[in-house]
Amino acid sequence: MFFLSISLCRSLEGLDGFVCLEELILDNNQLGNHITFPLLPYLHTLTLNKKYLTEVEHLLDTLATSAPALEYLSLLGNQACPNELVSTEKDEDDYQRYRYFVLNKLPNLKFLDTRKVTSKEREVASSRGAFMKVVKPKENKLSSDKESRSPDLPYTPLPSASRDPTNHRGVAGKCRYIYYGKHSEGNRFIRDDQL
Repeated sequence: MFFLSISLCRSLEGLDGFVCLEELILDNNQLGNHITFPLLPYLHTLTLNKKYLTEVEHLLDTLATSAPALEYLSLLGNQACPNELVSTEKDEDDYQRYRYFVLNKLPNLKFLDTRKVTSKEREVASSRGAFMKVVKPKENKLSSDKESRSPDLPYTPLPSASRDPTNHRGVAGKCRYIYYGKHSEGNRFIRDDQL
């Protein structure tokens, strides 16, 4: 078994000399999106945590050809891995779509990030995983400028005020109904384990 941990590197030059490499840890490095791996036929464990990866598709295509025996992959701490602990805009659904996309590209994985790959995930990944890529729309400067400006319309959607806002008449009274909560519709969706 051959294990290698590289830190603070910007490229993987010289890695092609380690043909029998089985485990590779590249956490906390300065490797970007266009990382390329040499042919590593025995590599079964790869961790690329806390790096500068913002797009995962190129990495997965590279790994599919250069590491055919890969079974354990971890990409936590990257923007490409939509983990809700790293980014508050992401949720569990984003992460699950990411898992399906990765498993579609690398069907031999047994573990992805911190969770074991289930048979149901494999099934969904093989049928729909290619379409689960989370794509961020590119912002067009011209369209964003047009949307930010309000159009100059000759009308207003609100009616004109028919009375003076300082002249207000309210209604006060006593309610005779007492609410006990037993016929509440909202409570029927709460289970005992959520209390």
